[in-house]
Amino acid sequence: MKIDVIIPVHRPGAELLELLDRLNGQSLLPRRIIIMNTRSKVQVEKILADRENVSVVSLEREEFDHGGTRDRAARLSDADYLLFMTQDALPADEYLLERLFRPFSDRRVKAAYARQLPREDCRELERYTRSFNYPKESRIKQLTDLPELGIKTFFCSNACAMYERATYLSQGGFIRRTIFNEDMIYAGGLVKSGYAIAYAADACVIHSHNYSGREQFRRNFDLAVSQVDHPEIFSGIASEGEGIRLVKKTAAHCLRIGKPWLLFPLVWQSGCKYLGYKLGRSYRRLPRGLVLFCTMNKAYWK
Repeated sequence: MKIDVIIPVHRPGAELLELLDRLNGQSLLPRRIIIMNTRSKVQVEKILADRENVSVVSLEREEFDHGGTRDRAARLSDADYLLFMTQDALPADEYLLERLFRPFSDRRVKAAYARQLPREDCRELERYTRSFNYPKESRIKQLTDLPELGIKTFFCSNACAMYERATYLSQGGFIRRTIFNEDMIYAGGLVKSGYAIAYAADACVIHSHNYSGREQFRRNFDLAVSQVDHPEIFSGIASEGEGIRLVKKTAAHCLRIGKPWLLFPLVWQSGCKYLGYKLGRSYRRLPRGLVLFCTMNKAYWK
C-alpha cells in the first residue's frame, strides 16, 4: 500500500519545510511527495534538492488551475492512495496519514478528509467556524444523507484529503479547469456514483485563515461561480440555509462567551459572504469589469 502526497505551492516559506518534516515523521510514511511549484522568485527546486522522497514539478503562473494542476500531479503517481494538502496545513501529530487512511477499510469510502484545527493566531469568529465545519465526531457521508446534511454531504477539503487513486482515475479525476471548489465537485460526483466520503475527526491538521470582509466576499463569489458552472452536482441543493445556521450559532456562541461586541464583525463578514455569493450566482449577467473586481482568481477569466 503506497501513499503519495501532492502539494501545490506558490512562494513557500519555512512552513513548507516544516510540513515536509512533519510528513516524514508520520507513523505511516508517504512514499513520495510531489510539489507542484508555481514559478516565483523562490527557487523551490534548490531548497528541496536534498530531500530524497520529494520531487518538484514547476509550472508557470498562468498554467496553474485548482483542479487541473492537482490532476496533473495525480497522473504522475502510481500510488494506491493520493493525499492532497496545501502548503499551509500542518499535521497536528504523527498519526495524520494513519488515521486518514483508516476509513478506507469501509469499501464504500473512496475519499477521506481531515479535521482542521485553528492556528494560535486565529480570531474568535474563525475559530468557531472551524469547530462548526470540523466537529469532534467522525462521520461517513453518502447519498442517503442528502436530506439531512444538504450540501454538506459533498463537503471535502483539499487542504488535507486522501483519495483512492483507482477510483479517482475511473471517475475522471478533478475537473481540469475550475475557478475553485474542485474538491467538492469531485466529492459530489463520488456520492452521486454511490460511493461514500469519510470525515476523519481524529486525523488533524492545523489550518485556518483570518480573512477580511473583502476576502470573504471574493472567496464566496468564486464558490458560487463554481456551483453555477456545475449544475450536474449542485443543482437543486441550496447552500444558503447552512450559511444562515452558521451565523445563528456563531451569534449564540459570542453571547455565550460574553463577547457581544463580536456580533458587529459577524454581521459585516456574513454580509460580505452573502453578497459575494449572490453576485457569484448571477455572474453571467454581470459586466466583465465587475466580475474581475469580485473574483479572487483573476487568472481564471483570461
